[in-house]
Amino acid sequence: MIGTIVNTIALLVGTSIGCLLKKGIKKKYENVLYSAMGLSALGIGMENIVNNMPKSKYPVMFIVSLALGAVIGTWLDIDSHFNRLIDKMGQSEVGKGLATEILLCCIGALSIVGPVMSAVKGDNTMLFTNATLDFVTSMVFGASFGWGMLLVAPILFCWQGMIFVVAKFLSASFFSGPLITEISIVGGFLIACTGLALLKIKDVKALNFLPALLVPIIFFIYKGLI
Repeated sequence: MIGTIVNTIALLVGTSIGCLLKKGIKKKYENVLYSAMGLSALGIGMENIVNNMPKSKYPVMFIVSLALGAVIGTWLDIDSHFNRLIDKMGQSEVGKGLATEILLCCIGALSIVGPVMSAVKGDNTMLFTNATLDFVTSMVFGASFGWGMLLVAPILFCWQGMIFVVAKFLSASFFSGPLITEISIVGGFLIACTGLALLKIKDVKALNFLPALLVPIIFFIYKGLI
C-alpha cells in the first residue's frame, strides 16, 4: 500500500503548508479563494460528467442513482449529522470545504483504479500521480479552510485502503471500466453540487447525495450474481 501511504502523506503535508500560509492571508483574499474552490469543483464535476457520460452503457443509471441517493441521504440526514460533528470540533466553517475536498480526492479514476493497479500489479504510478495532484489541491484547501482539512487524509487512506484490500484479496475484476464510469458520472454531479454551494448559487446538500454512489456498486454486484 505504498502508493496510498504516499498519497495520504502528500495530503497531510500539502494541507499543513496551506494552513501555515493561511495566517498571512487577509479576509478578502480568503473569500476569493472560496470562490476559486467553488469554480474549480464545478469545473471538475462537469468534466467528469461530460467525459464519462458518452461511455455509459446505462444512460439512466445516474438519474436513478441520484434520485435514490437523495431520498436515502435525506432520510438519514447525513449532512446535518456531519455538520454537527464538525461544529463540536470547533470547525464550523470548514464543513463545505471538507465535503468538496473529500469528493475531489476520493471520487475519481486515479483514486479508484490506482489502488487496484497497486494491489494487482504492484504499479503505484497512478497513485503517485494522484498524490501530486492532491498535494497541490490540499495546499489551496488548507489555505482556504484551515486545519480542519487534515481530516481528509484519514478518509482518503480508508477509502483507497478498502479498494486495495478488495482488489488484493477478493476480486480485482469487480472494479471494471463500466462501474468506474458510472461512479465517475454520479461523483461528477456530487462534486459540481459542492461547487454550487461554495459559490453560494444553490445550497445543495451534497453529503445527502452520498448514498447515490452505492447504487451503481449494488447494481453491478447484483448483475454479477445473475
